[in-house]
Amino acid sequence: MERKRIVVAMSGGVDSTTVAALLKNEGHDVIGITMQLLDYSEAEGGCCSLDHVVDARRSAEQIGIPHYVVNFQQEFREHVLDDYLEKYKSGKTPIPCVLCNQHVKFDLLLKRAMELGADYLATGHYARIERENGTLSLKKAVDEPKDQTYFLYTLTEKELSKLLFPLGSLTKEEVRKLAKGMNLRQAEKKDSTGVCFAPTGNYRDFLVSRSEFKEEEGEIVSTGGDVLGKHKGVFSYTVGQRRGLGIATGRPMYVTAIDPSANRVTVGGEEDIYGSKLIAEEVTWVNNNCDMNRLGEIYQVKAKVRSRHRESDALFSMNEDSGAVVEFREPQRSLTPGQAVVFYRNDTVLGGGWIKEVLHS
Repeated sequence: MERKRIVVAMSGGVDSTTVAALLKNEGHDVIGITMQLLDYSEAEGGCCSLDHVVDARRSAEQIGIPHYVVNFQQEFREHVLDDYLEKYKSGKTPIPCVLCNQHVKFDLLLKRAMELGADYLATGHYARIERENGTLSLKKAVDEPKDQTYFLYTLTEKELSKLLFPLGSLTKEEVRKLAKGMNLRQAEKKDSTGVCFAPTGNYRDFLVSRSEFKEEEGEIVSTGGDVLGKHKGVFSYTVGQRRGLGIATGRPMYVTAIDPSANRVTVGGEEDIYGSKLIAEEVTWVNNNCDMNRLGEIYQVKAKVRSRHRESDALFSMNEDSGAVVEFREPQRSLTPGQAVVFYRNDTVLGGGWIKEVLHS
């Protein structure tokens, strides 16, 4: 690639730092940018804290590139945090990373990069962008356990044409080896885990700290309606959860349903947390010419319903209002409203949508 101006989204971790160093070594004009998403007094630790800004700035100094911080606090609250809180209030389980990628990183930050005269915005995501038959495709990373395409399904060709994912063809081990070889200060830094904007990394601690979430006692019931115990807030539970239920039944129990209006959590055996059919909403496609968006047609597809699940065979059909019905060949564990369902063909991401409803026969 000829010399380009490239903005790198720097989080202060080893991945984005390695991306910036690799591109600088290739001779590109590299600029590091870090997003401020929260008031730093509200974010102690994690990738939304002041610590990550300091790490990113020091890394940029070591690499020899300029570094800037852009304040997207208001936009992050509007597009990500408010949705996160609302979903927990309604008994759903949100994925803030998808919305942050869609509305903040690959919209606002991408626009800011273009305003700086950049040719590309590069990130440390584990994913690949390839051109096939004249169109750009989003593909799974070589290091499948690290693949992040589940969180990137809202990208379209328009964004892909301005993005670089330099780590998509590398394993995490190879990235750390490269970082060590370049003597980068972040080479041994541990990966961030948990909810990035929660001070302790625990989503429940974050919710309880907010005035709109109160520990209101309610019933934990069996699928047959028998009262098995008490809870201190439905927002503390997610479908498929086993640990921390505080009940003893003589066998493992799992959350099967959450009803905020009745302040009730329903639990059942492992067999009760599997489902085969769901309704998805707000379905979007990476390529505008995707052949799966015709109403009334049924398509075979691979679908993934959790970031750490493997994709599974399913039948897909579009309905009105950009929604879809997805029926799996084999029952899936913990189908959960609020999560995403992402569609694949081999290693190519076709698109995805939000799980609105799980249908039980």
